[in-house]
Amino acid sequence: MFEFESKRRHGSREEQVGGEPPLSRLDALRFARRVVEQQAVRQLGLIDRWIAEEERREAERRQGEQMRPAPADWLIQYGLNRDNVDAVHVGGCWAAKKSGRCRPATRKQALDALGSGVPPCVHCRPGTALGID
Repeated sequence: MFEFESKRRHGSREEQVGGEPPLSRLDALRFARRVVEQQAVRQLGLIDRWIAEEERREAERRQGEQMRPAPADWLIQYGLNRDNVDAVHVGGCWAAKKSGRCRPATRKQALDALGSGVPPCVHCRPGTALGID
């Protein structure tokens, strides 16, 4: 007989080889409860670590948003060679964001660029916002 087959039947009673009495149903239920409790504690610890990690990420994201510089009021769009100035935009212009070739500018720089013949964006109309149109 194999070792894992350690029980013999004698009538309606079970006895373990080695002289130990079999677990009662109550003992088995208590054992099962301890196992489930240990697993639950382990899983709660894992979930608590996930929560802490997510809270850390959220704090970093909020800190990053707070440290982000304010968007520029004016943008100057440069050409592909980065020397030619193509257009002047208002800071929140969607066309400027789409181009990816804009740099922040002061009000004076935007006025100077428009005064020197740089075309204004036809979508955001910076000349109107600057009060020169």
